[in-house]
Amino acid sequence: MSATIRHMMNFVVKTLANAGALGVAVWWVPGITLTGDSTGKKILTLILVALVFGLVNFLVKPIVKLLTLPLFILTLGLITLVVNALMLLLTSWLAEQFELSFHVEGFWTAVLGGLIISVVSWALNLVLPDND
Repeated sequence: MSATIRHMMNFVVKTLANAGALGVAVWWVPGITLTGDSTGKKILTLILVALVFGLVNFLVKPIVKLLTLPLFILTLGLITLVVNALMLLLTSWLAEQFELSFHVEGFWTAVLGGLIISVVSWALNLVLPDND
């Protein structure tokens, strides 16, 4: 299999893992909402939000981590919860701009949602195939 196809497959797997993790957060955290007329529309919205979330984590998160490096050291990595919450809030804002029916209500909701998404995404990435 060519490297390009492997990378595309890996991208699809990670996007589906993010969509699954976001779905669990919507299900478990009362302040994270996803609305839609049908199950199919909700699934499509979750996949689109997962793409936005992946882009935010790819483009913005490394910059934020670099700028907050002293806090990472000082807090022994606990600032990661705050950074993940901010990435989730940014994803919620971007989803609103793209008229996707996904919303995160408040900072503490985002902290809990970010924690759940991190754990679920990690678990899903363990069981889903990875071509790297």
